[in-house]
Parts: sequence; structure tokens; C-alpha cells
Amino acid sequence: MKFGTKAIHAGIEPDPSTGAVMTPIYQTSTYAQESPGVHHGYEYARTQNPTRSVLEKNLAALENGQFAICFSSGLAAMDSVIRLFQPGEEVIASNDLYGGSYRQLTKVHGRYGIKSLFVDMTNPAAVATHFTPQTRLLWIETPTNPMLNIVDIQALCSLARQHGIITCVDNTFASPYLQNPLDLGADLVLHSATKYIGGHSDVVHGAVITNDEGMATQLRFLQNAVGAVPGPQDCFLLLRGIKTLHLRVERACQNAVKIADFLRQHPKVKHVYYPGFADHPGHEVAKRQMRLFGAMVSFTLHTDTLEFATHMLANTHLFTLAESLGGVESLIGHPATMTHASIPREERLKVGLTDSLTRLSVGIEDVDDLIADLAQALEKLPA
Repeated sequence: MKFGTKAIHAGIEPDPSTGAVMTPIYQTSTYAQESPGVHHGYEYARTQNPTRSVLEKNLAALENGQFAICFSSGLAAMDSVIRLFQPGEEVIASNDLYGGSYRQLTKVHGRYGIKSLFVDMTNPAAVATHFTPQTRLLWIETPTNPMLNIVDIQALCSLARQHGIITCVDNTFASPYLQNPLDLGADLVLHSATKYIGGHSDVVHGAVITNDEGMATQLRFLQNAVGAVPGPQDCFLLLRGIKTLHLRVERACQNAVKIADFLRQHPKVKHVYYPGFADHPGHEVAKRQMRLFGAMVSFTLHTDTLEFATHMLANTHLFTLAESLGGVESLIGHPATMTHASIPREERLKVGLTDSLTRLSVGIEDVDDLIADLAQALEKLPA
């Protein structure tokens, strides 16, 4: 079954009680039992919910996995992954990653003895030099947020497996349509499903997918024990969004190519970060492990200051200044003061996240209108 068909049909059957084609919203907190322990597979809605069960089957299919576990947000999903490990064990993560992930590793799990090391993951052999007997997890983002570096998933997962290290790939920026890390050797794949999977900026959700039954069992235990579960309406909205995932992402990627080309030629833009460029350092790896190059574009201005960035950000109209990404509408953001403000400035600058760096989540509007919007905002900048 190809991706577009899976998005619409995988794990989804007409409701057995009514024949409803769309999975119903099972808005209930508990379920009747015939006698103690005798029921229809559902006891209490934190533990199981039929709407969530259908979504988990669908998400597993999209990532070519056997098991999917859904959570109330991407960070809740990440929290449960990190809870698989013990105090004194170590996580190696990218030095260019989402600010919320950095905050959770350092400010939350760091307090309980799980150590985190942040390294450049674009050279797998160099990453391997950091492995120690305490290293238990590689936390991989690719494309990275917000610099859009590309990590060779297959190479890094192969090295990690040789050392008994678990790999988890945050696949939020790519979505299952563009990239399937489990096929490349990853043990776990995580999504902030708030983004491309939901696709309409109206739900917060997270998921972890795996082929490892043991880890799936542990994660499902944590899902229930910690209680960071999504509600049935959230799951319904995700199922609705997934049906057009392939169409939305393909259109957004097509728009992103043209926008990246426009920005690269603009005299008031200093540098454009986009893995679709042939001279991007990770271009060949991206060609190998992604179907398209994604719909995220980052760039810096010719005058690399917060003042210039603020001036431009205040003057877009179709690109809405907001956090998040992956919706049908185009968004523009300033990582240094928004999504990555929790990372110390000196750490941000080490990876190139400067004060004027601007991140675009390209939507599915008419690309000519999007380019015109960026053009008029850039033209208002001082020479």
C-alpha cells in the first residue's frame, strides 16, 4: 500500500456499531464491564480510547512501524522516551535542535541525573568519538531546527547499534511523508504531531513509533502511568489532518523551493539555509533519505541584527508571526526570541543561530503571493 492510500485507509475501518466512515469521537472517561475484568478491550479512557487506538494504528503504518503510542504533545512524548533511562546514563543530542527539547534535557531530566551532551551530528564518525559506556541514547533531529542541517540517519544508527546505543529520530520537520527513520535503522521515531501531521494549527499532539515490542510496552506503561494522553477530539483531528498529509506536504515543498531561490537572490538576504540547494553540505544525504527537501527555510539578513529582523518580521502579512510550523498557512518566526530562547545565546551563536536568523514554515498558499509578501517586507528594510 502506497503512502497516499495508507494516509486515508491504514488502520481505519467503518465504525462497527453504525457504519460511520469517519472514526467517531469516543468522548467517554470510562467503559461498562460485564463483570470485573470482562469487557470489550476498554476499561478507562486514560489507558485506552477507541479513537486513539485507530490513530495509533494509522501512525504506525505511516512510519512503517508496528507500534505507535500517542501523547498530549511532542514534549510529553519526548519525556516518556527519556524516562526509559536511568540516572547516570547519558543522552547525546544534536547541538542544533528545538529549544524545548534542549530545555527538557537540561532543565528537567538533568535534575534527575540523566546527562546530556550536545554535538554536531553531521559527521557520524565524529559523533562516535563521544560514545562512552554511559551513552544510552542518540537524540537525532534531521532536518535540524532551525539551521536545517542534515544528519545521516542510516550511518549514525548503524554506529549506535554497534555500541548498544538506542536511537530516536525527531521526524517532525520532515513528516512521515518525506522520511521514514525506522526504515533507516532507527529504534524510535518521534513526532510533534501538532505540526505537519495535524497540519491545521488546531491541535497539540505527540507520538512515538517503533518496531521494538519491549520499548513499546514500556512506553505504553508510561503513557498510562504518567497520564500525558491526548483527548479523543485531538485524535479525531489528527485522523482528519492525516488524510491530506501527502498533498499538503508536497505542495508546501514545491512552494519552499521557489521561496528559497527568491531569498537567495535578494540583496538584503545574507544567507539562506535550505537542504534543497545543491551546495548545501547535507544535500546528497537529504536526496538519499528524503523524498523531497521539506518546507522549512531559514535565512539571515544582510545586516545581522535583532533590530533589522524585528523590522522585517513586523511587515509581513501572509506570513504570520507565530511559533509552530507545518500548518496549511505560512508562518514566520524568530528563533532567538521565540522557539530557541531557552538556549543560552552563546550556545545559539556556536551553531549559527544569530540575531537576524528567521525561520519560515512555508504553507500551501499561492507561491507568487507568498513571494510578494516577503519582497515587500524586505524592501522596507533600510539599505
